[in-house]
Amino acid sequence: MFTKIGMGLATAVLALGLSTPASAETLRYAHVGAEGDLQTRYASEAAQAIQDATDGNINVQVFPASQLGGVAEMVDGVRMGSIDMGHHDFASLARIVPEAAVFNAPYIYRDAEHALHATAPDSPAVQKINQQLIDKGGVRIIGRIYRGKRHISSNFAVKSPDDLSKKPFRAVPLDLWVSMVKGFGATPTPVAVSELPTALMTGLVVGQENPLTMINANQLYEVQSHVSLTGHMDSVLAVFVNERKWQSLEESDRQAIEAVLDDKAEQSLQWAQASESELIQTLQDKGMTVFGEEDGLDVAAFRDQVRAQIDKDFPNFKPYIEMIAEVE
Repeated sequence: MFTKIGMGLATAVLALGLSTPASAETLRYAHVGAEGDLQTRYASEAAQAIQDATDGNINVQVFPASQLGGVAEMVDGVRMGSIDMGHHDFASLARIVPEAAVFNAPYIYRDAEHALHATAPDSPAVQKINQQLIDKGGVRIIGRIYRGKRHISSNFAVKSPDDLSKKPFRAVPLDLWVSMVKGFGATPTPVAVSELPTALMTGLVVGQENPLTMINANQLYEVQSHVSLTGHMDSVLAVFVNERKWQSLEESDRQAIEAVLDDKAEQSLQWAQASESELIQTLQDKGMTVFGEEDGLDVAAFRDQVRAQIDKDFPNFKPYIEMIAEVE
């Protein structure tokens, strides 16, 4: 169980509940997810399962909710080795290899299962990116998390890109998101996740996009009135590790960790799919209006404009998108 953020890092570390050998290797695992988010459950359960699977050889300490810094600080920390592992959108690794962002590109997966298979560490596209990450940044992808489809929330009805024309809209502070928000027709305004509720409340931005689990966990229903089920991204996060630390572990422990993360990836897909309809009802009960295609939401218009903007801004994605499309 996690303590409140303000109680400090020492008490915020995940308590695994099992005694560990004096010789156990400790891995510091950071992420930006809030309590109640699916990704936070993933990290917590994976940490416990890794300790079990390695017979206590590996002790994982999880630092959630940006306790070790925001996305950029986390990625740089893993590169330098001050943080051993972390997870975030694949696009966060574009700081090292720009093409890594392709796995978060909008409207490139056929469905959720395809997204999970195409982002597995043994898929051809991930293997190609992974080798570049290792060579250029000393970082290796070892797993992934499926969080669900990302949708738009706003403080007014959004049924087509015209409704967002030139309005300030929150973009994750990554180039891919800036491009996507341009495709929405809006004006991209980078805002860190920790500052998002305030930015929405003050009107710095009029909307944002995220999986429903995040919209609910971060209580965005308090500052947003509408959700548009655009499903523009299958939100898949990369789990990555410092390569030097990874190679310092026993091979049997590395294999055990990979097996745990793969199992948890499959579970995350099940969690996300099971919670989608329940979350829609929850958000409606909390006062939000939810629009789907049956309510006049023009998903095709969003798809066409966003893909055109991505193709324009990221022509180097094309061979990777083709590789992703070939995954069964």
